[in-house]
Amino acid sequence: MFSIPGKQAVSMTPAAIKQISKLMERDGRHGLRIGVKKGGCAGMEYTMDYVDDADPNDEMVEQNGARVMIAPMAQMFLFGTEIDYETSLLESGFKFRNPNVTDACGCGESIKFKDVEELEAERHNQT
Repeated sequence: MFSIPGKQAVSMTPAAIKQISKLMERDGRHGLRIGVKKGGCAGMEYTMDYVDDADPNDEMVEQNGARVMIAPMAQMFLFGTEIDYETSLLESGFKFRNPNVTDACGCGESIKFKDVEELEAERHNQT
């Protein structure tokens, strides 16, 4: 598991906590699993899925009753990310403020990360 002792992998804003808690309660789910997959014009995309049962390999983050699990392959890429939920006239949705992103497409749905070696070196220097 990719973590730094005493530091949560991701954080959630009050708006994200409220929305995740609402989704968990409404649909009777254990939480949301966050991951990344190849795709989009910048190379990678975030994924979010409902979780009924926690996977022992997931990194679980819980804040004020809102629970997110981070898929094992995504932990290195999501470390330090702040999850927010924004509502505007045209759209509503989760937003990720991720310090590991080096580039994003114009629509903000597709991202590019730092090289794996660079991410590992940064995490090693934080411990």
